[in-house]
Amino acid sequence: MMKILAVNPGSTSTKLAVYENEDLLFEQTIRHPDDEIMKLPELDDQLPYRLESIVEALRSQGFNPSHLDAVVGRGGMLKPMDSGTYLVDENLLNDARSGKYGNHASNLGSIIAAEIADSQQIPAYIVDPVCVDELVVEARISGLADIERKSHVHALNIKGVSRKIAVHLGKVLEDTSFVVAHLGGGISVAAVRNGQIIDVNNAENEGPFSPERAGGLPAKQLVQLCFSGKYTEKDLLQKMTKQGGVFSYLGTKNLMEVEDWAAEGDLEAAMVLKAMVHQIVKEIGAMATVLEGEMDGIILTGGIAHSDRIVALIRKKISFLGKVFVLPGEAEMEALAAGALRVMGGIEDAKIY
Repeated sequence: MMKILAVNPGSTSTKLAVYENEDLLFEQTIRHPDDEIMKLPELDDQLPYRLESIVEALRSQGFNPSHLDAVVGRGGMLKPMDSGTYLVDENLLNDARSGKYGNHASNLGSIIAAEIADSQQIPAYIVDPVCVDELVVEARISGLADIERKSHVHALNIKGVSRKIAVHLGKVLEDTSFVVAHLGGGISVAAVRNGQIIDVNNAENEGPFSPERAGGLPAKQLVQLCFSGKYTEKDLLQKMTKQGGVFSYLGTKNLMEVEDWAAEGDLEAAMVLKAMVHQIVKEIGAMATVLEGEMDGIILTGGIAHSDRIVALIRKKISFLGKVFVLPGEAEMEALAAGALRVMGGIEDAKIY
């Protein structure tokens, strides 16, 4: 029996889970107060703090790290790469530490995994990071030669739920095709053909607006806003990625709150929800055409998929396209452990960065 520690660092939290093969032994989310994290602005500064909190969490569960067979971390902002499970080596760690491809708390996933794994002389892995890039060539063309479309995607959860539904259908991932809509703080709608994400909206600056992100915006008006003198580049990027979407209109990122307002007769709240659904279903329809309608179904996942109201609105508009599967929340911890287990069980080979 293989015991695997999965670690998923976020901006103000660190999720950890221990699995014995496919079975979850325990899971915990460690919350990091804003005032503590703000004292540690650099990722390197946060490493000892987060490591200590993980060790303490394991200790509180009576679990000794010496019982582990592997550690797997959330892959961060790295170079474009194929899907799969990667061995954490010095090349990968160097890019994660340097922030060469972007600075994000998820960069700490591989670093933390390596620190714990090295102390126990066991392997460290990452699985399906956000930089997974399997786009077909035509999906990279933006319409302006200066700009190439990039693949930044909730790959870990999208691949994880696709595997689950494939098993449910009695198939393997590589023999299936889905449109998968990851609906969370950011929204990724992906065309997954034969297990590969061949097209997807970049959740930071394309596609549907979300609770906090503006999504795709009218280009000319955006350019005019950039040169209006109202905002610096930093201000506008913040506005688009952290203060856009639902928050821009209603001043909250809490969709449960917005749903309550709509139910109480708030017409603006109801219209913003309707508009977000409108954009989501348009993107789902677009990705269905990328697959030429040949798919095993549409998967709705992510935190927003917990909302029966929103799922019902989406389902009403897309059911004609095919069967709709709903897997609310995120299967990221499970997907991390499963990726490591496939390598350790000899089902797949570990990839080298």
